Amino acid sequence: MSVRCLPAVILLLVAMPRAGLAQETSINPGINSAYLKEGLIVANWIERLENEGREVADNRDQIIARSMIPPGAVVADIGTGTGLFLPALSAAVGESGKVYAVDIVQKFLDHVDQQIHRQRWTNVEPVLCSERSVGLPTGSIDVAFICNVYHHFEYPTDSLDSIHRALRPGGRIILVDFQRIPGESAAWILNHMRAGQEVFEAEIEFAGFKKSAEIDDLLTQNYFVIFEKVER
Repeated sequence: MSVRCLPAVILLLVAMPRAGLAQETSINPGINSAYLKEGLIVANWIERLENEGREVADNRDQIIARSMIPPGAVVADIGTGTGLFLPALSAAVGESGKVYAVDIVQKFLDHVDQQIHRQRWTNVEPVLCSERSVGLPTGSIDVAFICNVYHHFEYPTDSLDSIHRALRPGGRIILVDFQRIPGESAAWILNHMRAGQEVFEAEIEFAGFKKSAEIDDLLTQNYFVIFEKVER
């Protein structure tokens, strides 16, 4: 079979560096420019990300409930943004658990910090990460929660490698992201998303995870899948 006949997902994986090797160039340059500009106004993003009618916002509590996060778990809310899922995550892990609110945007984390004090969350901690790493210690978390954020990973090989290291044995990735289906999805999704579910799942499995479940009776505009860490 010639290289030209290989499925696009196989070509993508062949081009990706092996786990543990740095990814030298961004896979989607500029995808985070709107968040990283100096004039970012958090209130505008709260209105945009938490508004009624946005599927993940309307179903935030059900998404966390269906994620089956036990009390006492340590969860990383990767790309926490304005903290949409923090109330439900904080309640799910309870007083004996921990939620790391992880983001590359300091202004979002400043807002989260205000919420921590306002809501008296004793189990939530903001963490400034980089575009290449979630910035968490080895073996420090049980769950990596990634909702509408994976497509913003500019260096997915590096980011996934850091997540793999941070997860304890048997740890899970919970992934929710937009359905990208040519001919069906909205134009803004087709333009905004570099790839669809098949490619993203293949990247995650290539990084040392296995798909363990898919929840297909809750969301229609997004897919909802769960992966387990496997030793490499």
